[in-house]
Amino acid sequence: MAIKLKHRDTFSTYFVTFTFNEWLPLFEITNSYDLVYDWFQVLREKQDADIIAYVIMPNHLHAIIHFNSVPFDLNTIISNGKRFMAYEIINRLEQAGNNNLLDTLQQQLTEREKKKGQLHKVLKDSFDAKAVITQAFLLQKINYIHNNPVSGKWMLAKDFVEYEHSSASFYEIQKVKHFTPKHYLDL
Repeated sequence: MAIKLKHRDTFSTYFVTFTFNEWLPLFEITNSYDLVYDWFQVLREKQDADIIAYVIMPNHLHAIIHFNSVPFDLNTIISNGKRFMAYEIINRLEQAGNNNLLDTLQQQLTEREKKKGQLHKVLKDSFDAKAVITQAFLLQKINYIHNNPVSGKWMLAKDFVEYEHSSASFYEIQKVKHFTPKHYLDL
């Protein structure tokens, strides 16, 4: 029988990803990149966590989060961050009068979610979290994160260092754009 692993202070560093439902580019549509930076600040202040690397894509987020103190419950921490962002994104859509998108997000609810009182389906329920337990894995994920805006279909910048919502410029040219990550060598 398989044991379901809960992300609860088993390891101190995690590569996490979460995505908007139906891969909608809601960070871009609502210009909500600031919500992630606010959440990072909350993680720093209230969870004694450091953001090692990040990229905020139009429809998803990748981050490497290091927790300096135990106990912590990664599932709760990510769920609370997603809930905060979802509420604010809905608020911004309402303020912009984007009723078509609000209707789409409402139509994506399951009957169970409707019965629980949920009004919109903003983010996918699940998130991905992988424990970072080796230096090689850490460097692989930092490179993946930083190259995400210029790989595949994205091409959000000419050079990955130029992408505005990433920690790449901090690592490559020591330039901070929106949020200062904690350099992984400082851990």
